[in-house]
Amino acid sequence: MRILLLEDDFVLGESIEEMLCEAHYTVDWARSGDDAAQLSFDHSYDLYLFDVNVPDINGFELLEQLREADDSTPTIFISALSDISSITKGFSLGADDYLKKPFFPEELLVRIEAKFAKVNQTIHWGTITYNPKTNDVTKDGSLITLGDVQLPLLRLFITNIGRTLTKESLFDLMEHPSDTALRVAINKLKQTTGWEILNVRGIGYRIETR
Repeated sequence: MRILLLEDDFVLGESIEEMLCEAHYTVDWARSGDDAAQLSFDHSYDLYLFDVNVPDINGFELLEQLREADDSTPTIFISALSDISSITKGFSLGADDYLKKPFFPEELLVRIEAKFAKVNQTIHWGTITYNPKTNDVTKDGSLITLGDVQLPLLRLFITNIGRTLTKESLFDLMEHPSDTALRVAINKLKQTTGWEILNVRGIGYRIETR
């Protein structure tokens, strides 16, 4: 699971990053809203972990922009803003949780694991069923085997239905990435799954939801 951490406090950010890495999460740590926005464009994440008062774009503004762009990635705010209006604003913008500073690191980890426990449920799309815990994939109820590129691609698409995935985020899954290799891999995935995967020119690909 990959997490985008937005935190400008170096000591706290370093502590959170170390804790999450020890718990076997992959963490990208941004110190400003602009950096976090760029990372969210370049990569796909399973969870956003945002402070509010950070340089450039604040956490609230960043999440609002992401939601307006149809980014539904689960989000937890960690903030010293503990007044009810700030908490209400965080949830109204689409946050899934709000943790007030100071907090015990273990509490944050519990909340993250609780969020991923929901994510780890079996996912269905079309005739395909994917089990995140076992990585098993079935089509029409029958187990199918996917290669080293196809399985990560399927996992990324099925957990981001309706969201445009950048070419850069898809290249991350390939040992020898190129535009041609990606087109071939996408076509194979379409043949295997029967999904309609659209080429969003100049950006990437997404599964058609209509």
